[in-house]
Amino acid sequence: MVVIGKVSGVFGVRGQVKVFSFTQPKENILSYDPWMLGSDDNWKPYKVASGNTQGKGLIAQLEGCDDRDQAQALVGQEIAIEESQLPRTRPDEYYWSDLEGMTVITTQQIELGKVSHLFETGSNDVLVVKGDREHLVPYIRNQVIQKIDRDSGQIIVDWDPEF
Repeated sequence: MVVIGKVSGVFGVRGQVKVFSFTQPKENILSYDPWMLGSDDNWKPYKVASGNTQGKGLIAQLEGCDDRDQAQALVGQEIAIEESQLPRTRPDEYYWSDLEGMTVITTQQIELGKVSHLFETGSNDVLVVKGDREHLVPYIRNQVIQKIDRDSGQIIVDWDPEF
């Protein structure tokens, strides 16, 4: 499963849910169907009946979710899809989920740890690398990020291990 968002609240009285999307652009989350709601190994499929933007956010109507109480029960659950539902990437493109779990090694062959997760800052994404300590490594291709090797599960970075 690949987590692509979260149910963040309820909208109205007819069972619509507010959605916080991790996709870019955020509206892309509405193109995936079905959604799997839950977490870890406890997922339940929901068909997306409709969805649209509402102000700066998104709302969705899920089949079988017909009132506010049913929608409220979904608040806080992660929205995931099966990895096979994602469009294929070009050889030089990666989903965040592709990078998570990869080992990060400096150009001086010092292992920093594994990518725990990523986050956006506005100017660039940041790898959160957990090893002996936590490192925040900016995802800047050809400057900091030197090489990503899917086969070996390694990311080579030009980064000071003391930083």
